[in-house]
Amino acid sequence: MQLRALPLLVGAALVAVTASSAADSLLVLNKFENTLAIVDPVTLQVTARIPVGTGPHEVAVSDDGRTAVVCNYGAQTPGNSLSVIDLVTQKETQRVDLGGFLRPHGIQQVKGKFFFTSELSRTVARFDPASGKLDWVMGHGQSLGHMLVVTPDAKRLYTANILSDNATAIVLGGPPTPASITHIPVGPKPEAIDVSPDGREAWVGHNDDGGISIIDTATNQLVHTFTVGQMPIRIKFTPDGARALVSDPKASEFLVIDAKARTVIKRVPMDGAPVGILVQPDGKRAYIARMQAGTVAVFDLEKLEFVADFKPGEGPDGLAWATAAN
Repeated sequence: MQLRALPLLVGAALVAVTASSAADSLLVLNKFENTLAIVDPVTLQVTARIPVGTGPHEVAVSDDGRTAVVCNYGAQTPGNSLSVIDLVTQKETQRVDLGGFLRPHGIQQVKGKFFFTSELSRTVARFDPASGKLDWVMGHGQSLGHMLVVTPDAKRLYTANILSDNATAIVLGGPPTPASITHIPVGPKPEAIDVSPDGREAWVGHNDDGGISIIDTATNQLVHTFTVGQMPIRIKFTPDGARALVSDPKASEFLVIDAKARTVIKRVPMDGAPVGILVQPDGKRAYIARMQAGTVAVFDLEKLEFVADFKPGEGPDGLAWATAAN
């Protein structure tokens, strides 16, 4: 289904799609043109495009909305850098050379610092923007540790390891030691991962069999597996934890899942290779990057339907929300 920009984005109808704050920004990485687009979430207009490194895949933002850090994954040649972006001046202020930490990908900001995966070095590292350096590294030894997520209490981090068919749980807050690591077998080719807002469950999507594994974070045990589609490449919980959203590029679908019942509420046709998902903080809308189509679609989480789309650049994928800078 080809999505279209809808007339509700014009004139007085703007009220219907007003985001949580006109001063907040939606960030979109365009990995085919190596840019970070800053988008006004009210008008859906691109207000700036900032050059970054080659093949930017994922981005995270500081709590004060002033700093974004981009993982430059690379293209044919593996990337090994982070781009630090000042969102106030809308400029890249630092290109961090990661040396042997190749293919940086999944990233999340926690207490002012940025945890990220390095696929080819089989590690998770932490970047401190205050010092401009890495200040913590944990080797996990698994193949293609791709996406990561940190629990709400910031005590544990989980990675999805595509070629090891498992997820890794890492205890945070202490020195990186082998005792801090637990590997949890899941389904084939795990990539998507998110933790429920209450921190009790980690959901991992399998690219090879269309399933989702649910891990009990208290025990790091696999407690349930169910099939949702063909390739659930991204999972994102809504802020209230009631629903999980899934993009499935192989089936050309976007799915809304009842997180408690673990059943699909709605399947919406969606072509153009849906990948990255972001839910805005008030839980009213979700944004889904359609990589091949070069657009980001806007999904109304109350109506459960698409209401608009916009073009941020070539190859949109990673998304993030920047709160108004203080």
